[in-house]
Amino acid sequence: MSANENGDCMNEEAQTGIIPREYGQPWPDYELLDAGDGKKLERWGKVITIRPEIQANFKPGWPFAQWRDMAHWEFEEQSSTQGRWLNIKPHAPEQWLISYGNLNFGLKLTKFKHVGLFPEQQANWRFIKERVSAGQKVLNLFAYTGAASLVARDNGAEVTHVDSVRQMITWANENKERSNLSDIKWVHEDALKFAQRELKRGNQYAGIIMDPPAWGLGVKGEKWKLENHLSGLIETAYGLMNPGAFLILNTYSPKVEPADLAMSARQYFSANQLEIKQLWMRTKTGKELYCGNLLRAVK
Repeated sequence: MSANENGDCMNEEAQTGIIPREYGQPWPDYELLDAGDGKKLERWGKVITIRPEIQANFKPGWPFAQWRDMAHWEFEEQSSTQGRWLNIKPHAPEQWLISYGNLNFGLKLTKFKHVGLFPEQQANWRFIKERVSAGQKVLNLFAYTGAASLVARDNGAEVTHVDSVRQMITWANENKERSNLSDIKWVHEDALKFAQRELKRGNQYAGIIMDPPAWGLGVKGEKWKLENHLSGLIETAYGLMNPGAFLILNTYSPKVEPADLAMSARQYFSANQLEIKQLWMRTKTGKELYCGNLLRAVK
């Protein structure tokens, strides 16, 4: 990111209210085929799924009957947080593998509609690959199944991966082994609390990656709402950053707007250090799907 690019980004936001977009790109093992009417059609390797998508508030490019002809699985919501998968094609796998470059990920059907990867984050994987070099220390908070950790480790970084859900750390470790990588430090702990302790210990990093949930529970059942912790997350991340270090912060909370990200971040970063964007993906049918807000900064 150049100073001019960052400055222009912030100036455009301030003057016109238009937030620049960055697009996650498809790759051989993933395509967003179509979206609309509150759902999205995705291909993961050879497996095609239909999942709910609140942001798909437009008409799809293909009729839904065509979707069902193509799909192997469809997720049916049973509550605001859980549901079940309906098998459309007999003998469709419930677990399978896909690749991204030379990284390998195990996917599976979960009761939360996720399958183990957030493909819109490909935009950040590209950024990490461009920024990270061998020997640099990278901290991945709220690290889920480890895609960003693996991308950084594959570039030679010393990676610390933190998540409050033990099953996610196990899943991430399996992905590491599938990708023939080694020496990622796994931490099963509340991400913000760990980061705050790292700050007290005086540790610093060349990169901080954060993809916090909009809401959730900590290791001991503590309730989490992103809007209550946003400023603390950015403040702590800033303290952990070496000079020249980068920060990536994704949000998918309806209560955290780009203006909230900018307001919190401007306490620590100048306009030419800061980039606020929206994350989007394009479907094969030409639709565009909003996937959340994105903050990147360089100290």
